[in-house]
Amino acid sequence: MTIKQKVEKIKEDLDFFEDELQKYEYIIDLGKKLDALDDKYKTPENIVHGCTSQVWLICEQKEDRLYFKGTSDAIIVKGLIYIILEIFSGEKIETLKSVDMDVVYELGLSEVITPNRQSGVIGMIKKIKELAQKA
Repeated sequence: MTIKQKVEKIKEDLDFFEDELQKYEYIIDLGKKLDALDDKYKTPENIVHGCTSQVWLICEQKEDRLYFKGTSDAIIVKGLIYIILEIFSGEKIETLKSVDMDVVYELGLSEVITPNRQSGVIGMIKKIKELAQKA
């Protein structure tokens, strides 16, 4: 599945809910599915800048693909991390290097999350691109 297709699928899932509160609760539920991140990874170099709450993101390279793990100290943000990881984890490094920030707007999250949270999502995508550049 391409990044565009993954974004479309998540957007469809979110569009299933009629109001913002239901979408918000759905995002929180997604965050509960996030794998735990060991405390040893909660270091300054793994922090995502631009987020209101604390977010840590790490990656592991397997051949030409990057696999991400992350967490946050905020429950709604854990859901946003889950969404971002669903879209980008396992993608080819070359694909991740050229990711477009429009993904945030294509998801339609602006009606559900605050502008500060949106910049946090953009911060996560920038960190993913940064990690891809270094790989």
